Amino acid sequence: MGFPLLPSRPPDSHKGLFGHIGIIGGAPGMVGAALLAGRAALKSGAGLVTLGMLDDTIHVDFSSPELMFAPPKKLAADQRLSVLAIGPGLGQTRLTDELVESSLLHAAPLIIDADGLNVLARHRELAKACAQRSSHTLLTPHPGEAARLLETNAADIQANREQAAKALAMRFKAFVALKGAGTVLAAPDGKLAINPTGNPALSAPGMGDVLTGILAAFLARLEPWDALQRAVWLHGQAADNAVGEGLGPEGLTASELIAYARQRLNKNGL
Repeated sequence: MGFPLLPSRPPDSHKGLFGHIGIIGGAPGMVGAALLAGRAALKSGAGLVTLGMLDDTIHVDFSSPELMFAPPKKLAADQRLSVLAIGPGLGQTRLTDELVESSLLHAAPLIIDADGLNVLARHRELAKACAQRSSHTLLTPHPGEAARLLETNAADIQANREQAAKALAMRFKAFVALKGAGTVLAAPDGKLAINPTGNPALSAPGMGDVLTGILAAFLARLEPWDALQRAVWLHGQAADNAVGEGLGPEGLTASELIAYARQRLNKNGL
């Protein structure tokens, strides 16, 4: 495309210029999902990243000690955030329903992924609240999650992916990345795009969590449509680069992908 993925950092940069990201998830047994999202956000240029972990025994990430931690309810109410994301490793309990409801009330742009999407699918009143948000909302479903949101089945979603993405964008007044081979991007105003990057190495655990983190970092610095297109492009291109170096398609991990995304991000232009 011939332009940088993110705006250049000015000489007098400080971390406050690059956004404070909040990520809610990480229930017991699934803490890795939130950690992956947080690490990806940090290494995609976010100024600050705070995790609201449902597993309250986790207070530090020794691999990325730059990550901060806060109680999830407190984080969902923190109006200092530039971007809020909910879903990686969230689980499905009464508490997660409450956290999604609180997140929908936040004034910042909101990314909903994974079990956050399943909460929306189960509760019509929350789906309605999502469509009525005054700030931007971004949804990143895989076909199964999209099927639940549209009350259909995954086969129907896959049979007409572009129509499904458009339907989600219209129903939820959201920017949508319908993940899969040729991720379909849709905007509430009807814009549609097909992402050209990526390969089967992305069909591995945690890859969607990494995308959530990259997207959160980009959303702090770009308009939603640009953030969505560029984050999804970078996520796929990182996998293409890793496979080009022999790390896949078999066995590429989400943790490994983060380094490739950062490396590609720091090159000049798409």
